[in-house]
Amino acid sequence: MLNKPQLARIRAYQTPSDAMAAWQVFFTFGLYLFTITAMYAATDISVWLTLALSIPAAGLIVRIFMLQHDCGHNALFRSARFNWFAGGACSLVTLTPFAYWRRLHARHHGMWNNLDKRGIPADFYSDCLTLAEYRALGPARRWLYRTTHHPLLIHMVLPSVIFMVLYRLPFDTPRSCRREHLSVYLLNFSLVAVFTTLVLAFELSDVLLVHLPSIALAATIGIWLFSVQHRFEEAQWTRQQDWNLPQAALHGTSYLKLPRVLQWFSGNIGFHHMHHLRPGIPNYRLQASHEECPDISGAATVLTLRDALRAPSFVLWDEDLEQMVPFPSR
Repeated sequence: MLNKPQLARIRAYQTPSDAMAAWQVFFTFGLYLFTITAMYAATDISVWLTLALSIPAAGLIVRIFMLQHDCGHNALFRSARFNWFAGGACSLVTLTPFAYWRRLHARHHGMWNNLDKRGIPADFYSDCLTLAEYRALGPARRWLYRTTHHPLLIHMVLPSVIFMVLYRLPFDTPRSCRREHLSVYLLNFSLVAVFTTLVLAFELSDVLLVHLPSIALAATIGIWLFSVQHRFEEAQWTRQQDWNLPQAALHGTSYLKLPRVLQWFSGNIGFHHMHHLRPGIPNYRLQASHEECPDISGAATVLTLRDALRAPSFVLWDEDLEQMVPFPSR
């Protein structure tokens, strides 16, 4: 259990730097616009060159989503107004309505890896059944659960559906949350305006070639990053009476060690244990908070890239073994 002085030290990293935040927004958006421009130019040269450029474009979309994520926690800039403005701008690239997603994500931070607070639809990728619950299902329901939670489906097919289709509707949002509903409809209107302009300026086939593969790849990578840092073999789940934030942050999430270039594209989200300890720490201070507080971060569960690639196969929580396990063979 972390003591108050340790928690106070972590809190010190929450102070945003407007200069650093502005540079991140300017540089990342600049690189993205440059890459997209190059992709449109490449359509006259080679389809394969355009598709090759969709890989760095997808990485930049993931990074822009991480900036939007920081804005959702009011962590990127000092000003709440600047965070709302930047978050809204990011949503035009990520296709994710800012206010709507911010509300859903806040719910995640109140229940992750808590066995008694499962069942929120928006937390599909950090939720799971226990092994005992799975075995108690009838044959038909067991087959349905196994099919709908198959790693190939949830990591290769569903991510694009979520970002391109489901985020066009205020799913799982009460009518009373008017700001969240409005953010969905305003983003939809803005996207129609942007893509209509692009189609008028270029051919429809070129617009699809430039944007569709990069968005689909970014959605797949983003969902994978989120999922594997909550559902991996050593991830710890607890009942409400035993759940506490420091324990859940250090052992219910992970420190995902990524190569430096992937760490940059993912906006330091690999330091997920520090993020859950203090969601207000901006991405550009996460590494420092991890490295300068070894007595805290040293207790975190470490995932290598190889571990993370294996993580999607661990889908059920075994309360007896106290670890995540794959689907049983029978």
